[in-house]
Amino acid sequence: MSYKKQISPLLNDLKTYNKGFLKRDLVAGLTIGVMLVPQGMAYAYLAGLPPIYGLYGGLVPLLIFAFFGSSRQLSIGPVAVSALLILAGVSPLAEVGSAEYIELVILAGLLIGLLQILLGFLRLGFLVNFISHPVISGFTSAAAVIIVISQLKDILGCQIPRLEHAHETVGYVYQHIHETHLFTLLVCLGTLLLMIILRYVNRSIPYALIVVVLGTVLSYFFGLEERGVAIVGEVPSGLPGFQIPVISWERLSDLLPVVLTVTLIGIVESIGIAKLMDSKYSYYNLRPNHELIALGLSKLGGAFFQALPTSGSFTRSAIAHEVKARTQMASVVTFVLIFLSLLFLTSWFYYLPKAVLAAIILMAVKSLFDIKEARHLWKIHKRDFAMMMATFICTLILGIETGVLIGVVLSLMLVLYRSSHPHMAELGHIPGTKNYRNIERFEVNEGNSDFLILRFDEKLYFGNASFFKLKIEKFLDQRNGTVKHLLLDAKCIHEIDSSGLHAIDEVIQMLENRGIQFYFCGAIGPTRDILQKSGLYDKIGKNNHFLSIHEAVEHLNA
Repeated sequence: MSYKKQISPLLNDLKTYNKGFLKRDLVAGLTIGVMLVPQGMAYAYLAGLPPIYGLYGGLVPLLIFAFFGSSRQLSIGPVAVSALLILAGVSPLAEVGSAEYIELVILAGLLIGLLQILLGFLRLGFLVNFISHPVISGFTSAAAVIIVISQLKDILGCQIPRLEHAHETVGYVYQHIHETHLFTLLVCLGTLLLMIILRYVNRSIPYALIVVVLGTVLSYFFGLEERGVAIVGEVPSGLPGFQIPVISWERLSDLLPVVLTVTLIGIVESIGIAKLMDSKYSYYNLRPNHELIALGLSKLGGAFFQALPTSGSFTRSAIAHEVKARTQMASVVTFVLIFLSLLFLTSWFYYLPKAVLAAIILMAVKSLFDIKEARHLWKIHKRDFAMMMATFICTLILGIETGVLIGVVLSLMLVLYRSSHPHMAELGHIPGTKNYRNIERFEVNEGNSDFLILRFDEKLYFGNASFFKLKIEKFLDQRNGTVKHLLLDAKCIHEIDSSGLHAIDEVIQMLENRGIQFYFCGAIGPTRDILQKSGLYDKIGKNNHFLSIHEAVEHLNA
């Protein structure tokens, strides 16, 4: 692989680029750009920023990722969850919408980018794999609810103070529901209904752009502002200037929680989408750590051009897949479209009702509420369902950052629990075969009552060494002293640490005290090596090692 190919997959793709690829990328880029303009403005508003910063998020970050990203279909830009996380993390530090608030958001984007680059270079992207899917589903579902609640002020057209928790906001709205501005509510509901109809007619219709144009036109000609409907107002025109974010140690410490949270969720979101896209194509290979560096570079570059922190968008990436985008040239096309919009179209958004942006946000986040996954987990895995619901409830009640932290802790606890309490089964012989399987799952021969055959389905290490011993003792006690030979199927024990070796030694001693002979069967090479180095191979007995359970039983029955 050439150095250039490693650094910029797009430059390598251009070597074999043709008109067919250009057509696909052009259609994808234009379609995504048409969607990104209204979504970018809406998500900036969701993050507590003027809408223009959402358009900035669709400029430099897209161009940087186009050159460095290894995924050909991943579309980055402003997204709802990241915007909400930014709002939740930065709003306690400065007044939302103020110059200081904007500076903190831009600095957060810079720090998130640096952290992602560092994780990519250190090849630590795998750490996000310890956040389970139920936790992510629980968090995103709660985020969808919080996003809806955060938009109530623009849906209802009434003043709602910024409260710390979502349930407090709901309580306030309930007490002041009589202050609803009916005309604003009708604008929002009408916009939402129109988008649903357009999406039902044809999913490829740019419904978000249509309602923005239509809402702006109607607002101008019917004077919605005079009727009490809040509008976006002045949107600066022109391109963002180069600006170095203001950095101080105090700001760094204040922003650390939101930086960690957005980094964590952003990696899960973006790499997850990229992997999904990668599974559908065979002409390229996704490189997760390279992708992580590309995502970090896009945020880093965006921070110097006042961009709202970006992430991977499932909706826009799905569009890239549906129209069969071939390369990241699609993102370059989107960049050009946003570039032209900033130069010539921003003045058109002056009369855009904020209720229309709220409706766009509602339409976008409905897919985050994963009721289907909850039903699925309830049917097949109650423990995962409980973890999903715990994350969902904690996020709603305690807030976004606390919910993410609890979700991470729950994921790690589940990993530790499953690893420290692995599956251990008693095996029996399947008639007419050489196979031995779990007696609770298969019809097996009762066999010789003197034999106890067990299988341990995990590596043997300090986390489960005690469980290993206790489980063996439990199986022996259930047999009421009839066992004379214990055969351990060790083919699933792929690693043994010093604690595991001590556990085996103690089991050997315990079996000797009970007059039971121990046999080690099916051990793989690395396991046999560590047994030999530790001296346990000889302690078990050179004649007590077999390649399979069947071979051991045949030997004992001979």
